[in-house]
Formats: sequence, structure tokens, C-alpha cells
Amino acid sequence: MKPLGIVGVLLVIVGAVVVALQGISYVKDRDTARVGPIRVTTEEKGFITPLAGVAAIAVGVVLMATAKSKNA
Repeated sequence: MKPLGIVGVLLVIVGAVVVALQGISYVKDRDTARVGPIRVTTEEKGFITPLAGVAAIAVGVVLMATAKSKNA
């Protein structure tokens, strides 16, 4: 399988997981400051919507079709 097809399959799998879980939330540490024994950390919360999963599936299908048509 060509690299384009592999990327397409991975996008379909990741998109299906996001849709199945109805979105994925994540937390990213932004800044950390230490003042003596006190540590202050700020966090940024984010959410990947199921719509992004559907878009990943669509792009993955297009990439797989493109890779397959180049083989023929």
C-alpha cells in the first residue's frame, strides 16, 4: 500500500474513534512558575468535536481512493 493510502487508513481509524467517543477532551499544561515551595501551573482545556472526526473520515476515504486510483 502506498503512503497516501496508509495515511488515509489512519485518518479513518482516528476519525472513527473520535466519533465513537463523541469527542475527545484534553488538558495541556501551559506555564509553570515556582516561587519557593509553591508551584503555580496554568492549564488549557480543549475539546475535539465529533465533527472533526467526521471530517477526518471523509479526508481519509478521499486519500484511500486517490491512492487506489493511482495504482490502477
